[in-house]
Amino acid sequence: MGGDNTPLSNTLASVLDNLSTTSSGTLFGIVAATGIVAATGFALTFGQAEVKGKAATELLKGTSLREDEVKEHWEEYDKYFQQNAGEGVDEKQKAPKLVDTFYNLVTDIYEWGWGQSFHFSPAIPGKSHKDATRAHETMIADLLELKPGQKVLDVGCGVGGPMRAVASYSQAHVTGITINDYQVKRALHHNEKAGLKDLCTVVQGNFLHMPFEKESFDAAYSCEATCHAPKLTDVYKEIFGMLKPGGLYVSYEWVKTPKYDKLNPEHVRIVDAICYGDALPEMRTYLEIVDAAKEVGFEVVEERDLALPPAGPWWKRLKMGRLAYYRNHVIVSILSFLGLAPAGTTEVHEMLYKTAISLVEGGETGVFTPMHLLLCRKPETQETPAVAASA
Repeated sequence: MGGDNTPLSNTLASVLDNLSTTSSGTLFGIVAATGIVAATGFALTFGQAEVKGKAATELLKGTSLREDEVKEHWEEYDKYFQQNAGEGVDEKQKAPKLVDTFYNLVTDIYEWGWGQSFHFSPAIPGKSHKDATRAHETMIADLLELKPGQKVLDVGCGVGGPMRAVASYSQAHVTGITINDYQVKRALHHNEKAGLKDLCTVVQGNFLHMPFEKESFDAAYSCEATCHAPKLTDVYKEIFGMLKPGGLYVSYEWVKTPKYDKLNPEHVRIVDAICYGDALPEMRTYLEIVDAAKEVGFEVVEERDLALPPAGPWWKRLKMGRLAYYRNHVIVSILSFLGLAPAGTTEVHEMLYKTAISLVEGGETGVFTPMHLLLCRKPETQETPAVAASA
């Protein structure tokens, strides 16, 4: 270390860049130092890391929120998503706006500590988390029976992790929609970097009112995304309208399982905490998603909980990340203290950690699953509504 005259703040920034881009396979899986000196020493000792994500010093910068707005929007989110003892939030119709706010607050932190696929996957013995995630995503293509050149809709695409897996695996053309403009920018960046910009495109919009021609997609999917909808039938109806007759739709849904007991205060607490920390206006049951799909006209081909044995625990990665969280929290706290991260960043990071604990509890008790499979088909022919027939 002797003879290095680099200013400490610049050295810290370089260290955080290195640490933020090293994947450790846990939600908060960045091997971080416990202070400025330790962080500096780590980087100078171990050198450069493979660049995989956004720099830690850039957390929550570049979103549609100005830096001085982060804390204000965090407080708005915090107030709105307080849960009502298992009944969700008040004024559910306001959820899309606050979901947009949520992803302005968490997208960087998700990418920084989790990766580009904002979802869970069952653990597979002998396979890395990366491989398990890829298998979970390519299964979507298999379920949809995709063929090269088909047009596929990704409903709630985030920064496009599943999109790129589905497109590269099937050679189908995937169009993603996300309500968050910042995620569009990140997804386009990743698509180009992966050499998939000709197969993947992303638009900004509300999946309750999609800006596409009716019956313009061969297939559609949503990967842990429609749980954000204020009313599930509204988003399912919109997806139904986008599909060509005979088109398949597959969704991985967040639901309460048969083990959930609404009279058990512990079950209610766990589910409420998950909804609060993940911007869900409410948590549906596994039966409600099936009923919603049938109500809008879908034929339900298959539905089952992909988290059940022989699948390995999807929450394993979260549980392993508890210690790493504290190391990351030091980084976030230092960045906030030095003014390198906007005010409110620490609160958002703490919320995500507490939510991770609740997700683990949901998995271990079996009252919650983030991967209830719903496979549906739009009928080849549809009955003409009586009102339309008499018009």
